[in-house]
Amino acid sequence: MDLDVFVSAHRAEWDRLDALLRRRRPLTGAETDELVVLYQRTATHLSLIQSAAPDPQLTGRLSQLVARARGAVTGARRASWRDVTRFLTHSFPAAVYRSRHWWVPTALLSTAVAALLGWWIGTHPDVQASIAAPAELRELTRPGGQYETYYSSNPAASFAAQVWTNNAWAAALCLILGVFLGLPVLWILFQNMLNLGVGFGLMSSAGRLDTFLGLVLPHGLLELTAVFVAAGTGLRLGWTVIDPGPRTRRAALAAEGRAALAMAIGLALVLFISGAIEGFVTPSGLPTWARIIIGVVAELAFLAYVYVVGGRAARDGETGDLEEAERSADVPMAA
Repeated sequence: MDLDVFVSAHRAEWDRLDALLRRRRPLTGAETDELVVLYQRTATHLSLIQSAAPDPQLTGRLSQLVARARGAVTGARRASWRDVTRFLTHSFPAAVYRSRHWWVPTALLSTAVAALLGWWIGTHPDVQASIAAPAELRELTRPGGQYETYYSSNPAASFAAQVWTNNAWAAALCLILGVFLGLPVLWILFQNMLNLGVGFGLMSSAGRLDTFLGLVLPHGLLELTAVFVAAGTGLRLGWTVIDPGPRTRRAALAAEGRAALAMAIGLALVLFISGAIEGFVTPSGLPTWARIIIGVVAELAFLAYVYVVGGRAARDGETGDLEEAERSADVPMAA
């Protein structure tokens, strides 16, 4: 492409679009139609320049022009409670449902790894000795030891807030770092499963596995599910870098990245619930069976939310991405 010739051929259209956008009075019907046509043409011109003859200054000018025109064509819209309702009943559960082929295998494999690590640690005293001294291990696992007092070491509200912050950050890292081919996600997952396996193995070797499960299951079912969803989504984002499918890599990453951002917001709400359970239910004086039932009910409610509400929304065409009017227009990559 000869950029100078291209600019000379289309400068008048860009200037006319800029003039229409600067009009203070309402546009007539004919002017509105003209604005829409010029917006579409300029978006195509921008795409051609970006792919064939990128020029930073011209690209910047046309990007601003297209953005202003798009705002004028689609109109500005403020967020409302309708957006919140749509997010909770359509976008978020559909996004989780659509990624189930990633996070369900991730959950099963990670749980198997944690169980294997727990068995290995619990049945090998030499491995336990490499973790801590015998006196420290007894202090961790004895009745009233550190594993039990951990959940009541701080006031419930502040402990729940701390737990929620840590878990939300871990989930966000899985979603953000997934773009690096998913490798950091695997490391984060392994660290989480290693911590779980260590606790499982040490308490099992001390004959207190029932106590450990009674402390972990009430909040851990929902908490770990949220982490697995984040990890699975991060891995899918990493795979998109490798295989974007029929879309361009940039378009595929943009779509999956927007869905991942929405996933982060939704999972923060899920982790808030699990954090509240961990802060208020896990250390409570309720019987072990009652605490576990609360955890199981919370987990089943989330799975029903994903598979019933999310499945229905996904079958209706919901993807978890922004609405079409809120996304950047897909423009042709060639004339």
